[in-house]
Amino acid sequence: MKVVVSSMGTDLDSEIDPRFGRCAYFLLVDTDTMTYEALDNGNIALGGGAGIQSAQLVASKGAKAAITGNCGPNAVRTLIAAGVEVIVGQSGSVRRAVEDFKAGRLKSTTEANVADHYGMAGDGRGVAPSSGGGMGRGRGMGGGMGCRKGGGQGMGLGGGVGAWDAPAASNPSASVSRDQEIQSLKAQIKELQAQMLRLQSRLEDSKNT
Repeated sequence: MKVVVSSMGTDLDSEIDPRFGRCAYFLLVDTDTMTYEALDNGNIALGGGAGIQSAQLVASKGAKAAITGNCGPNAVRTLIAAGVEVIVGQSGSVRRAVEDFKAGRLKSTTEANVADHYGMAGDGRGVAPSSGGGMGRGRGMGGGMGCRKGGGQGMGLGGGVGAWDAPAASNPSASVSRDQEIQSLKAQIKELQAQMLRLQSRLEDSKNT
């Protein structure tokens, strides 16, 4: 049986990416052999519809279950319509999540646990330095840099007017989800830095040939 897990990295010991539609990678895992395939999620930068596109990608790969941290309503509906079991609220390593799934310790759901556009790069989400003693939260007016008001005055990266798409108030893991996303963003920054170093190395090699 094949399951897919939203991941920050490309191997089984990578941390689960809390975002489904805009995760860094999908790991497609065969639960019988624990062999896997890392899929680069090209939907991470979409302005809209990332959840639906990612759900269609997962279904096209033959996955029977999708394991993630947070999943919006559009993605949940698309996955269920394709016959893919949805499991949310997961964190830790991909390997442990798959082992828990195999042991029957994970429960599927038919309900989203975050709003649409959760984790959207241009919605003013992320860590915001604040001058009022807190992390800036709320709406971000953007045109590149977005100014956000919350528990202090904060500056946040944004490509336009965006809202902090927080999980519903009834969701007790809301603060945990924000911490998970911060970790995900840090992991992506490290990956981009590594890519820049590889490109610079190739450039130097080209100059020397």
